[in-house]
Formats: sequence, structure tokens, C-alpha cells
Amino acid sequence: MLGIALGVTVLITVLSVMNGFDYEIHNRIFSMAEHVKISTVNGALSDWSSMAKKASAQKQVEASAPFVTGQGMISNAGAVSGVIISGILPQMEKNVSEMDRVMTQGAMANLKPGEFGMIIGQELALRLGISVGDKIVLVTPQATMTPIGVLPRFKRFTVVGIFHVGEGFGYYDSGVVFINLNDAQQLLQLGSAVSGLRLKVKNLYDAPLVSENLNKMLGQESQEYVVSDWTHEYGAYFKAIRMEKTTMFVVLLFIIAVAAFNLVSGLVMTVNDKSSDIAILRTLGASPRTIMSIFIVQGSIIGFIGTMLGVIGGILLALNAPGLVAALEHCFHTQFISAAVYFINYLPSKLVWSDVLHISIATFVMSLLATIYPAWRASQTQPAEALRYE
Repeated sequence: MLGIALGVTVLITVLSVMNGFDYEIHNRIFSMAEHVKISTVNGALSDWSSMAKKASAQKQVEASAPFVTGQGMISNAGAVSGVIISGILPQMEKNVSEMDRVMTQGAMANLKPGEFGMIIGQELALRLGISVGDKIVLVTPQATMTPIGVLPRFKRFTVVGIFHVGEGFGYYDSGVVFINLNDAQQLLQLGSAVSGLRLKVKNLYDAPLVSENLNKMLGQESQEYVVSDWTHEYGAYFKAIRMEKTTMFVVLLFIIAVAAFNLVSGLVMTVNDKSSDIAILRTLGASPRTIMSIFIVQGSIIGFIGTMLGVIGGILLALNAPGLVAALEHCFHTQFISAAVYFINYLPSKLVWSDVLHISIATFVMSLLATIYPAWRASQTQPAEALRYE
């Protein structure tokens, strides 16, 4: 019982921790990244409002927002850094991303048209020594004709906010800046056009289906548009996490298999020890099927109780794992998990009841299968042979 319970406890706890990592990374990535993106071949979507209406016709689409993107370089007090410029409409952007949740200073609403405000990442701000209210220069590759020749375009912006996605996601914190959509259109000389349309779907995993439906809806026009979803950029990463979780489940299942082999050996020893009792039952009229059922019931009870003890222990450990690890870190004055490696600096745990159910069923089935051979061996006991030396 204890062997089975220990295996179930370990399996539930490990899968809960892996679910926790998956959940945290998933939320941090998609607080910024788009679920589905519609753009054009030439990089300019002129009538984005009508495209938004067409996209909203898909029942899976929850919201949409236009965006302008381009490359640039910001400069402050002699320090420079290349960045990706993202022009957004704050009122619409909050419907497709969780930028407000990752803001550490200021707010998305501070990006007002014509005021040339900018929101930058915390890592970039620390690197360039920038704080809210500072004036910085943004340089873009778009050329401007001047009496002395062709010069890149530049504009002075005011920092109105700082965001922080988290360590390990340096691409956002150090390489992306946000400005108002109208300012971005003016800066990148797009007129009233935008770079594309960002869509948010109700179920993240419906994004590939939404992309396919949009391509079918656009028909011949789909040659002018480029429809992509998050699986193009992050699909391989999340498949790797899912494969890792599946592999871990199979590997740790062998711990329970070892406990099941112990159950086999224990029942075989019981059969050998009780051979005379089995013979007496046979002489009293018990059939081989009855003898077999006795040992199957015995093994099933052991497996059931062990599984239930493991489920209880696994649930308690999974729910309290973050606190236990934090207490150990405080006690030994160390840090087991670094955000630079694992994206977060604490142990996450997310208990998924379907995992608990699958583990319980798999364990009980293995325990039940483990009783078959000892029970069959008991049923084959010959009364005359067993009682010969009694």
C-alpha cells in the first residue's frame, strides 16, 4: 500500500508542478503575443475596420485591434538601443492583450494621439537609465530629404510608462516599445493604413481553426493577406512542453509499476503460505474460480487503498508545494529556482483534476492486473499435493 501510495503521490506532485510551469509561461507569453494576426503582403492594411468586421463574424473571435509595427533605435544621453516599434490604440489593445496587468509605472491610457508618448520595457529602461517623464529620441530607417541630403527620420518622445513581462522574456522587456497608433502612422509614413490586425480568440487552441476559416472566407483575396496564428511562432515550444509532460508521466508510472511488482510478490508469498488453507477450502467445495476471486479481491483492496492514500497525499503536496519550497529556501538561505533559467523565481503548482483521475485509474488497473497471476496460481493448487505433508 505504501509503495503504491508513494508512487501516486510523486506522480501527482510532479505533473502539478509541470502544469504550473506551463500555465505561468503560457500566461506571460500571451499577455503580449497575438493569438491570430492578419497582415498584408506589402505590409500596409488600408481598410482595417472592414477587415475587423469580417473577422468578428467568426464565433471564436472575441476581440480585435489594429497595430503598426516597424524597426527603430532609441537614444538617451549617448546610449542607444535597437527596438521594435509597436503602434497601438490603448482602448482596443486592452481587449486583445493584458498590457495593463504588466505595467509597473504609468498606464496604457497615457498613450494619447499627438502627444508622442512611449511605453518601454523595464530592462530597456534600466539599461539606458530612463524613467517616466524622460525625453528620448526615436530614430527610424524611413528617409527624409533635407538640403544636406537624405537623413533618417527621428522624433522626440516622452516616456509615459514602463512594463515588465518577466525575466526570461527579454525580447519584450528589452526590445519592444509601444506608442500610439496615430503617432506610429505619422512616424512610419503609413497614412491611414496599419501594419495589421490582431485578433483574440475565446479558446487559445482554436487559433489554427480561426486562421483556416479566415483564409477560406477571404477566398481569392487571401493572396493579398497573410493570416498567421501563435502556433507558427510558439507551437513547437508548447509541443515540447506537452511531450515532456507525457514522457514524465510514463517514466514516473514505472514507480507505480515497481509497487505493482511488489504486490505480485507479496500475493505469491501469501499463496505459498496459505496453500494448506486453500486446499482445505477446495475440499469443502470451493471452486478454482472462487479461490481466484479471493486473491483478486485482496489485491484490489490493497491497490485501492494505496491509490486513495497516494491521491490524498499527492493533492495535499501539490497544493502546498510552493509554500514548502519557499520555506526551504528561507530556511537554507538559498534560491532553488532562478527566473533567468525558469522564467519565474518560485515553484508553481497547478492541480489538474483530470490528471488525478487518469493517474488513479492507471494505478488501480495496474494493481488489478498484478493480482491475476498470483490468483491464478492459487486457483491451480491441488488439495492432495498441498495436504500431503500436513
